[in-house]
Amino acid sequence: MSCGFINKRAFSAFAIFTVMLTAFLAGCSDSKINYNGKDISGLMPELEFNLINSDGDEVTAEDYSDKVRMMFFGFTSCPDICPTTMQTLNRAAVGLPPELKGEVLTLFVSVDPKRDTPERLDKYVRFFGENIVGLTGTESQLRELAKRYRTTFGYGEPNENSDYNVSHSSAVYIFDRQGKARLLIRPDQGSEKISQDIIALAKMDD
Repeated sequence: MSCGFINKRAFSAFAIFTVMLTAFLAGCSDSKINYNGKDISGLMPELEFNLINSDGDEVTAEDYSDKVRMMFFGFTSCPDICPTTMQTLNRAAVGLPPELKGEVLTLFVSVDPKRDTPERLDKYVRFFGENIVGLTGTESQLRELAKRYRTTFGYGEPNENSDYNVSHSSAVYIFDRQGKARLLIRPDQGSEKISQDIIALAKMDD
């Protein structure tokens, strides 16, 4: 047998392997989704917290499992970033296909527990739409949660009326149904692009 001769059976096996490898590589490239937001898969820990919701109940992340969750840190007295972000997230949720609207939840975490009582939180989140949960806790609980997701917040000096400002990030974290951190988005991306990301993530979870 010469070195240039290829057995027909070996050639057939090689051809099948080549076709299968090509299909596999094509599948791998198709699985990479080009999100509008920043893909943080594997870069941040899973969703985990022990807080109080707007009904005054102690809750954990598991109480809101099996849904795609958008988490945002803010406070109800916020004059600009918070209401703008909440409106944008609500428009993104409203713009989802009917079968997904009940599968997405917004978690508004108030980092101003001194003023944001459960009752005040409840009125605030209800104003911005459905499928929004208000959360808060002790300052130490909130700082632990903020640190977990590499952000922070701070309090300004009170004025003569005891009012003060709260500094915080405008980033929104999106977690999949399993609680894995998947995306970091900015409100200025717009509701349509946020909806696109949520749909892509929800379909990938199915």
